[in-house]
Amino acid sequence: MTQILPLHQLPPKRFETAAILKKLTQASRNLAELKGVAASIPNQSILINTLGIQEAKDSSAIENIVTTHDELFQDALFPEKLANPAAKEVLRYRQALRVGFERVCHDGLLTANHIIEIQAELEQNNAGFRKLPGTALKNGAGEIVYTPPQQPEQIVTLMRDLEQFINADQQTYAVDPLIKMALIHHQFESIHPFYDGNGRTGRILNVLYLVKEELLEIPVLYLSRYIVRTKPDYYRLLQTVRENDEWEAWVLYILTAIEVTAADTIETIQAIRVALMDVKHRIREQYKFYSQDLINNLFMHPYTKIDFIMQDLKVSRLTATKYLDALTAGGFLQKHKKGRNNYYINLALTEILTQDSLQEGA
Repeated sequence: MTQILPLHQLPPKRFETAAILKKLTQASRNLAELKGVAASIPNQSILINTLGIQEAKDSSAIENIVTTHDELFQDALFPEKLANPAAKEVLRYRQALRVGFERVCHDGLLTANHIIEIQAELEQNNAGFRKLPGTALKNGAGEIVYTPPQQPEQIVTLMRDLEQFINADQQTYAVDPLIKMALIHHQFESIHPFYDGNGRTGRILNVLYLVKEELLEIPVLYLSRYIVRTKPDYYRLLQTVRENDEWEAWVLYILTAIEVTAADTIETIQAIRVALMDVKHRIREQYKFYSQDLINNLFMHPYTKIDFIMQDLKVSRLTATKYLDALTAGGFLQKHKKGRNNYYINLALTEILTQDSLQEGA
């Protein structure tokens, strides 16, 4: 079992190498631009909802919980009819992310209790930190490659230390928050404090930490897609830190993930903004029932339904149906049927969310 030391024992000067500082500059620049671009969408809930479900899908794929956009968007409409266990898990991830975001916004902190709440929402249990020995991480061949702390007291102590490190200011530990995020993620995954859901919980912590540090106003930077595409490197670098204390390569990996993901997310948000404005202007010109609440609904839900329109616009079922059918006839939406229920696909939005995605079903 590898000994895990509290992060504050790592000398900050270890992370002042030329390579790290150069990569940090670009990652910070891209992240700052992303924060500004995200603020250009008046209704921030649109991004929280649409990008959150993207992250839920990609993060779950790392754990081999695989579903498609179509399944997720349908299941978000009809949660009472969820048949796909994978889709159910992915949607729980999105809810866990929301719970964590609410806690950070309310408290301005990211505590061990918040982390327990996030994992409990994700796994739908209240097991808390591991209390029984036996947890070990294996490779694809079934060989044990890493044994995390086994004693409950040690897990609690390490998580208490991690909580202090997460919430300490820069004077207490003088490294840039993006470098600190890389350290926090590695430490959490190495403690592996829960029986299940450690990987997904750890990836939620990444973006919540950026929100806590006010580097983002809302959780929109999700590293899971980058991790999926570089999965062998991710696990290899996690392990080389444990075995050889090689922190520089790990920090560079995370900074590159931030740089690349921020740039990709900027493009996605800009595409959503263009599509939203285009749809808004055309609907306003063509239909008397135009309203901002209608536009918000259509871009909050890649797939919408009559009940959502009734709720958001405060109209009758007959009126909501007329609106959606008129938008379908106008080419804005595509109408589908599931059982006895109709649902409507926002064609412009779903094209953005599904393009360049991880291979569906792979």
